[in-house]
Amino acid sequence: MTSMLRIELTTQLLRIRTLIALACLTAVPALAAMATAPHAGHRNGDQGGLFGASTYSALNHTMASLQFIAPLLLPIVVALLACAIASADRDWGTLRYLYVAPVTRSRLLAGKLGAVAVTTVAATGCVLAGGLLSGLAVFGPHPFHIIDAPDLTGGDAAARILAASGYTLLCMLSIAAIAFTLGLLLPRGAEALGAAIAFVVVASILNGQSSLHTVAVVLPVHYWQNWTSLFTPAGTHHLGTGILAQIATIILTTGIAVLVLHRRDPTA
Repeated sequence: MTSMLRIELTTQLLRIRTLIALACLTAVPALAAMATAPHAGHRNGDQGGLFGASTYSALNHTMASLQFIAPLLLPIVVALLACAIASADRDWGTLRYLYVAPVTRSRLLAGKLGAVAVTTVAATGCVLAGGLLSGLAVFGPHPFHIIDAPDLTGGDAAARILAASGYTLLCMLSIAAIAFTLGLLLPRGAEALGAAIAFVVVASILNGQSSLHTVAVVLPVHYWQNWTSLFTPAGTHHLGTGILAQIATIILTTGIAVLVLHRRDPTA
């Protein structure tokens, strides 16, 4: 498994497409910091929530960047990487050769799933690192500010940020699992990526329609932004249902991926 994981990571992380995608995730928070630099130390215009407080400190800017990127851009990049890992060997025509190397299907699947997890962590980490570094440069290491509430203590801010980051990572692992499974099911990686992006977009649209609430609640996307309640004046959070939804999605889609790779030839 270790050798397969190393091969997958080396193959995918060093590709120009991957490096550009990760660089974009890092650059967006930096561009946002430069755009809002004139408001440093003050409220960001008339906005509220994390966006309104983003200019008070580096940590504020980091969480605002995560809220901005996590609903669409981050899952698109995660889906891109997961689809590539799932389908690259088939697209390149090398999957059959891996089977006779010999590489067992279990070992191949374990290596690919491990690579998906690592690349998802890397993508999420790029957003957080880009937000923190650009925030330190522009806004400074000040306490975490919540509009209409006292500043958070260092320990409280760290705990909430870790919870928010971990929750977002779990959400991205769910879309990564979906994209990975689509990459095994569909004939081409491009088709799988298109289907994964369409899923995120359609689910986001459904999530914004109150009349379709009963449909939206069964989709993992519905819960992706629940972590923002950690940074409201009340500081309440209701992450339990969202965590269960993401775990259920990961288990279901991973189970399908296992069946696909063990019961039929993905190159067919």
